[in-house]
Amino acid sequence: MTNSNKDLADGIKKSMEIRRQEQEKNAGKKTGSGILGDRLKTVGELSRGERVKKVQYRVETSQCRLWERHNRRFDLLNEHRCADLIEGFKSMGKQEFPAIVRRVDGDPKHGYEIICGARRFWTAGYLGWKLLVEVRDLTDEEAFRLSDVENRDRDDISDYERALDYKTALHAYYDNQGQMAERMDVSQDWLSRFLALADLPVEIVSAYRDVTEIKVRHVRELSKALKTAKLRKALIAKAKELHDKKLDGKQVIAQLKQAAIDATQGKKSPSSKTLAQYKSSAGKPMMAISMKGKSGLLVSIDKKSGASKSEIKDACIKAIEAYYE
Repeated sequence: MTNSNKDLADGIKKSMEIRRQEQEKNAGKKTGSGILGDRLKTVGELSRGERVKKVQYRVETSQCRLWERHNRRFDLLNEHRCADLIEGFKSMGKQEFPAIVRRVDGDPKHGYEIICGARRFWTAGYLGWKLLVEVRDLTDEEAFRLSDVENRDRDDISDYERALDYKTALHAYYDNQGQMAERMDVSQDWLSRFLALADLPVEIVSAYRDVTEIKVRHVRELSKALKTAKLRKALIAKAKELHDKKLDGKQVIAQLKQAAIDATQGKKSPSSKTLAQYKSSAGKPMMAISMKGKSGLLVSIDKKSGASKSEIKDACIKAIEAYYE
């Protein structure tokens, strides 16, 4: 064997030996210190920004409070609205996804503030379980956007709740609507519809049996009427009539839209406070009885009906017997 061939063979043999030693070394790390290896890998990923470290705890619900600008009506949560979570917690034997929280300073009763996960918070309290939380360092504006992104496509938070949250956020965190839409990554038109919903007159809001039934499309259907003084007055009057009637969202919006149509055509909708109407012998309306306040009666007599005094007198007696206690 020539010297050159011998040197080549020695070089190959030496390279193979070095490779074998490296493989044995790596194999030893994998079998003898697998956990340490995984931890070192994780630390490396964190340092390179490839993985975000998440700090999670299980804490007593009594240690937590809701963020004051949380976008959900916590008082409306109940077994029905949280039924899916209650079943999920029980079937899995644990809480799968954590509530997002941030630490609280200066509050002797609470150590954490719920940013996302009000239903998880309610469910854990209902079951008497500890709450799984993930701690984040967030500004108020970041907390608002995080909460909105998590809940934007969920049906269990209503359009009206979301609208009120957006209105509060606009004044609290942003200079104008355009800036807010850009930060939220939504169109200004989309955001405008929710902000308009937040400005729905309180009389109309109160006509619904539950605010969760107020839809963003409802304000769009009423927007033209609300911008006209005459029609707006008619809508509010009709809404007041619907108070305490416990109508669902579809029924409310249907009656409000009809009130706007009637007002446009010059029709007067009959008052829900009218108790009875009496006609003359000729079949013409001659007298009406309606409520005045909470306990009074108002008698309205139409002189153009052609009714005689005796007819009016008889009608008054009937009204007194029927409605006066």
